[in-house]
Amino acid sequence: MSISPADFEFMRRFVLERSAIVLDESKQYLVETRLETLLRTEGSSESPSTLIAKLRAAPTGALADKVVDAMTTNETSFFRDLHPFDALRRDVLPELIQRNAADRSLSIWCGAASSGQEPFTIAMTILEGFPQIAGWKLKFVATDISHEMLARCREGRYSQLEVNRGLPAPLLVKYFDRDGLHWRIKDSLRRMVEFRELNLVGSWPMLPALDIVFLRNVLIYFDAPTKQKIFARIHKAMKPDGYLFLGAAESTLGYSEAFERAKVGATHCFRPRATVSSPSGS
Repeated sequence: MSISPADFEFMRRFVLERSAIVLDESKQYLVETRLETLLRTEGSSESPSTLIAKLRAAPTGALADKVVDAMTTNETSFFRDLHPFDALRRDVLPELIQRNAADRSLSIWCGAASSGQEPFTIAMTILEGFPQIAGWKLKFVATDISHEMLARCREGRYSQLEVNRGLPAPLLVKYFDRDGLHWRIKDSLRRMVEFRELNLVGSWPMLPALDIVFLRNVLIYFDAPTKQKIFARIHKAMKPDGYLFLGAAESTLGYSEAFERAKVGATHCFRPRATVSSPSGS
C-alpha cells in the first residue's frame, strides 16, 4: 500500500536524524516494502500509513528502534569480496604481528557488523593463519546500529544458505556445529568478538587504539558532511600505522585528507597520514 508524499518525507527525515542514512525520492518503494515486512513480522494487519502515524506520535522508543532496524541494509556474507581477507592474511597481519611483538597486542574494530559474517570471517582468518595470537591481548570489537542484527551476531547461528555463501567447507566443519537445520559458530570463535551497539553518527564508546578498521559498504549511504565527521573520528581512534578497509566503491578521497590510499595485495586500503588537515569529529 502506497504511503503519502508527506509520510514519505517524514520517513526520510526520521531515518536521516536517527541513522544519517539518506533516502532519495527513488526509495519510496523501499520504505513501503520494509514497513510492510516489519508489520508482517509483528503479526500486525495495520497499514504502513498507520504505523507512520504512531511513529509521528512517539518518535522514540521500541517502535522507533524497530523502524530504524527495518530501514537498515544488512547484505553480507562470509569472505565477502575475498580480496580484503587475502590482504589481511598475506600482508597486514604478518606486518602487525611483527610490529606489535613487544607488547603482544592487537586491536580490531568492525564498524558495520550486520549479522556477523564479516567479523567472524576476520576471526577465522586470524585463527587459521596466526595461532600465536591466542596468547596475545586481542581486543576485537564489532558494532552495529541494529538491535536485531546484534542479537544475531551474539547467537552466531546461520542457515544452510548463509553458510553456503562464501564459507569454505573445511572452515564450516572446523568452526561450526550443527544446530537443527542451522549451523552455530563454536563458542571459542564467538568469544573472540565483543559485539556492541553503535550509531556511527551518535556518541562513540571508548575504543582501544586501533590497528585494523573494517567499515565496508556503509558510508555509501551517508552524505558528504557525515562522511567527513566519521573519517575524522576514525583517524583519531587509529594507530599511526593502522589499516582502514572500506567497500570497493568507497574512498576517503574528497572527504578526508587524514588518509592515503595504499595498495595491499589485490586490494586497496587506507593508511593514516602523519600530518593531516581534516574536519574535527566529536
